[in-house]
Amino acid sequence: MPANAAPPKTCKPTAADSLGPFYEPNAPVRTNVGAGHVLTGTVRSAATCRVIPRARVELWLAGRDGEYADAFRATVIASRAGAYRFESHFPPPYQGRPSHIHIRVSAPGFRTLVTQYYPAAGRAQGRFELVLRRR
Repeated sequence: MPANAAPPKTCKPTAADSLGPFYEPNAPVRTNVGAGHVLTGTVRSAATCRVIPRARVELWLAGRDGEYADAFRATVIASRAGAYRFESHFPPPYQGRPSHIHIRVSAPGFRTLVTQYYPAAGRAQGRFELVLRRR
């Protein structure tokens, strides 16, 4: 996009993905459940591309042994600038599934988004934009 171009007025919504059988509500508010992989991104509105401050981003992943446990669940509250950051171990593949982190995002006035982030093999960092639709 040229430097003098206006920012887009709409953003492509993040694709939904399956919730999976291991979702548990009320994950603890924390930004870290391990070390080795950092996931960052911004929560935005699809209608305007504006950031959504204080969105609730729930994340859960399997432990290194491929099993789900409370120790690998977290709720991150996006900043006023819509940014979120989550640190964990690199999610392992298991039972034929590729490495992934489950994400559920909610904010007043927007549809709840359930999706999954699939990190590139061996990457210590990833970025995943979360773009929500209005109700």
